[in-house]
Amino acid sequence: MILRIVLGAVLAAMALGQLASFDAMPAILTTYGLTSGAASTALAVALISAETVTAGWFLARPRSRAITPVWLYTGVAVVWSVLASQAFARGLVLDNCGCFGTYLAQPLRWYVLVEDALMLLYAWLLWRAVRRARPNPLTDRTSTAAPTPQENH
Repeated sequence: MILRIVLGAVLAAMALGQLASFDAMPAILTTYGLTSGAASTALAVALISAETVTAGWFLARPRSRAITPVWLYTGVAVVWSVLASQAFARGLVLDNCGCFGTYLAQPLRWYVLVEDALMLLYAWLLWRAVRRARPNPLTDRTSTAAPTPQENH
């Protein structure tokens, strides 16, 4: 629950910073060298939307067992990780990684990759928690259905 609240707050800050500097987001995403033009704008919209929905869900319902916000968080973490790692591997120089839009700007350095790795670790922890919280119908025998004739013996 605490992880969801912390991640919700971080994602909310990211989404707010990116939304407040939306005019700059396509250009920031273009510097990663994978998208440009309308594709960068669409990526910005997708990231901000996913961050906003996930932040709202994590903050409003931190005990939720829903899988949708975990998927959204994982998607955001993977996209930012792929963007940063491929740009770093190619030696691209980015003055602003764009995680918070034009706010709290930080250049793309090795520690951004560590931050992205932590986001992926948190995604794994969220998936692990979801799996533990959800019953498995193949292995759990907690069904409320009437016993079959074979079970009565």
